[in-house]
Amino acid sequence: MKLAVYQIDAFANQVFAGNPAVVIPLTQWLSDKQMQSIAEENNLSETAFYVPNNEGFHIRWFTPASEVKLCGHATLATAFVLFNILAYKGDSITFDSLSGPLYVYRKESLLTLDFPAQVPDRCEAPTDLIKGLGKRPLECLCSKDHIAIFEREEEITNIVPNFDHLKRLNLQGVIISAPGREYDFVARFFAPKYGILEDPVTGSAYTQLTPYWADKLNKTQLKAKQVSARGGELFCEHKGDRTLISGAAVKYLEGEIEI
Repeated sequence: MKLAVYQIDAFANQVFAGNPAVVIPLTQWLSDKQMQSIAEENNLSETAFYVPNNEGFHIRWFTPASEVKLCGHATLATAFVLFNILAYKGDSITFDSLSGPLYVYRKESLLTLDFPAQVPDRCEAPTDLIKGLGKRPLECLCSKDHIAIFEREEEITNIVPNFDHLKRLNLQGVIISAPGREYDFVARFFAPKYGILEDPVTGSAYTQLTPYWADKLNKTQLKAKQVSARGGELFCEHKGDRTLISGAAVKYLEGEIEI
């Protein structure tokens, strides 16, 4: 069986930046084992598979280790493939997913993810979080992930995680964030439990960060930077129970795989 495959750099204006994701269009689902094996072979943080349905498309995401319920950058990459390579008509796409309906809109060079907001709650910082980051955060929050808030951007860029400790935490991953010098806020994301030590740009993290920083900074539109080695720029908007996350994407690779 031959399958078309696309590798897209999401939240990037040029190749070798942002977060790479593999997108594989399907007419019907492969087995979970096959999709997991393909994701493991690709060895990127996410491989997205989609099939058409009555509303648009059903999308699923796999890390090299397991399936996840929500992934922003691979959804952005999938929309880029549909809009820019496969000539999808219209300016919006509806994706059915394990996290409910997701929407992507295009406007000029940007794509906008319309995702459910995930407002974090304040919590005590777990010991493994403090040891894993090497310092105690100013504030600790919990939603889908642990969120550690620090005072300055330099603290975020200087942290060298101990992944053995972060892997012991009970939530999906760890987000660290602080006010930025040129951006409203900056962030990094670690998910060693899912085979991802540091994710270059993590769209789903901003469904948690945007409500927090919107409240903290008293503004609904924010410009953010994920300060990983590759880096990524995101334009975020807090809209009550929804979060809008906009960014660019570029194609790196187009081909086929045989299984």
